[in-house]
Amino acid sequence: MSRIIIVDDEEKITRLIADRVRREGYDVSTFNSAESALPAIRKAAADIVLCDLRLGGMDGLELLMETKKAAPDTDFVIMTAYASTATAVKAMREGAYEYLIKPFDMDEVVLLLKRITERRDLMIENIALKEKVSGAGTTAKILGDSVAASNLRETIGKVAPAGAPVLITGESGTGKELVAAAIHASSRRAGNPFIVINCAAVPESLIEAEMFGHEKGAFTGAVQKKPGQFKLADRGSLFLDEIGELHPSLQAKLLRAIENGEFLPVGSTKPVKVDVRIIAATNRDLEAMEREGSFRSDLLYRLNVFPIHIPPLRERKSDIATIAASFLASRGFHAAHLDGGVTDKLVSYSWPGNVRELRNVLERAMILAGGDPISTRHIMISETRPAAEKTDLLDGIVGRMSLPEVEKSLLLLALEKSGGNKSRAAGMLGITRRTLYSRMEKYALGNGLPETDP
Repeated sequence: MSRIIIVDDEEKITRLIADRVRREGYDVSTFNSAESALPAIRKAAADIVLCDLRLGGMDGLELLMETKKAAPDTDFVIMTAYASTATAVKAMREGAYEYLIKPFDMDEVVLLLKRITERRDLMIENIALKEKVSGAGTTAKILGDSVAASNLRETIGKVAPAGAPVLITGESGTGKELVAAAIHASSRRAGNPFIVINCAAVPESLIEAEMFGHEKGAFTGAVQKKPGQFKLADRGSLFLDEIGELHPSLQAKLLRAIENGEFLPVGSTKPVKVDVRIIAATNRDLEAMEREGSFRSDLLYRLNVFPIHIPPLRERKSDIATIAASFLASRGFHAAHLDGGVTDKLVSYSWPGNVRELRNVLERAMILAGGDPISTRHIMISETRPAAEKTDLLDGIVGRMSLPEVEKSLLLLALEKSGGNKSRAAGMLGITRRTLYSRMEKYALGNGLPETDP
């Protein structure tokens, strides 16, 4: 994740922004003057700098110019409550990526950081893609000797050159983005951008602008024209992750963009034409959502031209040792660093978090081992609950509670256990926060989406 430096002479502002940005997973450092921030910037300690324009001593524009001399690849964002056209033009001319007008919405800051991070990742990825003679190396990253893994590699090899829309389904953590990237890298578009939009991560109020771009002045804070991810993906592939979380109002606009190859940026009357291959993914049952009316049937048909399902890791246990060995090798650990019981313990676990959970467990094991061979005591996982116990639990519910009653009870229990923290409650239930709010509204457990999470 990107490293962020925040510079503002008001400590309250730096703390407020830093707290929110850290919650999004960024590594954050704060400074209350340009002079104190500059040494860290010169040490290449930041990917992105958020800096107030007016500071005591060296101001934001001076720090911007020093940053571009010392670390030209660092992205710089000016923040100010004293906006003027002349200052904005000068900031952009000196190399600022964006110009934020105070007071700004924190969601806007998060979205901006996400856009910059994706742009930086895309530059690195495109360099790697252009160096490939073919996509065979990427397909080889689909690890495992099981029939399921072999079939998946074969399927990618067949669908990649076809150019048809692909819908990837599977539980969270199974590697849907890896499959999407392999499809792109094995296609005729491999030398062009592979753009990712996580439909659940972008706030509902901002996702249209994120997807289709916006004109200057289209909404508060839109100080300049910005291309959307559709435009950035032109002649390449657009990966729509967690497509099931997309609001119905935007589903119609997405459908038109896919069918017509054109869209309207927010605040514009001039259509933009693009040539984009759509790859979508979800861990939800879109057909059930379509029957409920929460997902458009025409969009589902348009996306589901070529479906690919990724089986959960528990259904291809013969791949666990291969995936684990590859991950450890990439971190400098090899088979000799494992004692005999480790593989058995890994294979015996059900892996509800799939490959993502496996990698996290191995990462933690390497830290605990500290360079010594990894043993079973370093593998921190819960033992699988016996099947009989699960059956007894279900027997106690079926026939006594309806499905809506069970769902409502689970929501209440998760909210109670999390102390009312919506993000934590959603994590316990294995759903997104947006889905949690929707279910809370359905059962009248709250008043909709609050401004901040308790």
